[in-house]
Amino acid sequence: MTPRFARRAVLAAIVAASILVTPSLGPGARAQGGETDAPIIAAASDLQFALAALAAGFEADTGLSVKPTFGSSGNFARQIRQGAPYQMFLSADEDYVLDLARDGFTRDKGALYALGRIVIIAPRGSALIPDAALDDLAAALQDGRLTRFAIANPKHAPYGKRAEEALRHRGLWAAIKPRLVLGENVGQAAQFATSANTQGGIIAYALALAPRVSALGTFALIPAAWHSPLRQRMVLLKNAGLVARRFYDYLRQAPARALLRQYGFVPPGETN
Repeated sequence: MTPRFARRAVLAAIVAASILVTPSLGPGARAQGGETDAPIIAAASDLQFALAALAAGFEADTGLSVKPTFGSSGNFARQIRQGAPYQMFLSADEDYVLDLARDGFTRDKGALYALGRIVIIAPRGSALIPDAALDDLAAALQDGRLTRFAIANPKHAPYGKRAEEALRHRGLWAAIKPRLVLGENVGQAAQFATSANTQGGIIAYALALAPRVSALGTFALIPAAWHSPLRQRMVLLKNAGLVARRFYDYLRQAPARALLRQYGFVPPGETN
């Protein structure tokens, strides 16, 4: 396979993972109609690799399956208000969960499951060199090397909002805004940022750490002080059944917390 087609195959896999991951039903789980059905879990796109691993571990331990679907937290919150059949919601920004709880769509206020981070990433062969201070990004804006730069849409994607905050902190927002390519969610932004059509982008640390993404480029962790915290909260929705409740409890246990840390998430109460 040529490098060009290999890149396309990896990017296609990222897109597919950002839309839907559906683990098979395990032993004891019925295909339709029952407390052991696989519930649909709405999850922020930064979780697409970590949650797939967690869902597989949950199935191995319990024989029960969940069906994660990935997208922007803002869009999921809107869909939940419109009656989408999700049983659990893992948001990249806790405000969406707290707003849903206030308006009676959830069982309670849920629980923090992680703190997220953002990185600047550039595809292999890019003229942009990622660095934590965004110095080369600033230079590339000045010398014309940067023409297209990807982030998630700040209007409804928490990672896009934090990317905007970091760029504003560095004083680059006004100059880079005309060059932005907006992803519907941070998973799609990662696709754009690691393609040959941009010089790079700002995406979730958890996605940059995934082998399928890190193989496509290099990245640098942006200081957490440059943006408001990505306090990621999960919650059971009003219609949550037995399997969703068990998966919620599973994610609060030590093995799940350790796996989240492997994917770049800081569990609540811990430090980097």
